[in-house]
Amino acid sequence: MLIAGFPAGPWGTNCYVAATGPGAECVVIDPGKDAAAGVAEVVREHRLKPVAVLLTHGHIDHMWSVAPVAGTYDATAWVHPADRHLLTDPMAGMSRETSQMLLGGDYTWAEPDDVQELTDGRTLELAGLELTVDHTPGHTGGSVTFRTPYGDQGISQVMFSGDLLFAGSIGRTDLPGGDHPTMLRSLAAKVLPLDDDIAVLPGHGEQTTIGRERATNPYLLDLLDTGDAARVTRGL
Repeated sequence: MLIAGFPAGPWGTNCYVAATGPGAECVVIDPGKDAAAGVAEVVREHRLKPVAVLLTHGHIDHMWSVAPVAGTYDATAWVHPADRHLLTDPMAGMSRETSQMLLGGDYTWAEPDDVQELTDGRTLELAGLELTVDHTPGHTGGSVTFRTPYGDQGISQVMFSGDLLFAGSIGRTDLPGGDHPTMLRSLAAKVLPLDDDIAVLPGHGEQTTIGRERATNPYLLDLLDTGDAARVTRGL
């Protein structure tokens, strides 16, 4: 399996390109600001053909380049319906500081020509890959993760976690559409049950594993140490 990742734009958002190998079709995950050139370089270097653009959520730092990337390669864009409105109105999900950063710019937003909606538990078969979708609201209402089998170097799966889970931290929940109790339920239900050997490729920062985060991430430790994981999952 081939996975190439690079940080793009002023927010350093990780964009990933995944394929079964060189010369194959591929998927692009979270093309943020200034990601189009990086995607083109990876595609050219490995002779790939993008057929889908997957969004872990609709925040502008993850979807800025979704329309140009999807349009360039005639690829289908995939987003959860709860975040689909952000494709055309990203200001609805922005923080105050992000809005001020973009103030005065001449920006227009439009959906790609072909948009499909993600659902929890669905397995997408794209570019020869099997990608399991987990709906993980909390950072946004439509946040999702994607898991795909890996089976090499002692790694059973790779999870593209977006802004749900980082090395040593989790995504913020103070933006429009965010909710901290919902985030905790997503972590308890969708992260804690996973195997330790799953590699986590987050939306920002360095790669990690489920095992490392279970052992060291303070947010997961709080859920485990207080015995709250089951209670939080039930929403009690």
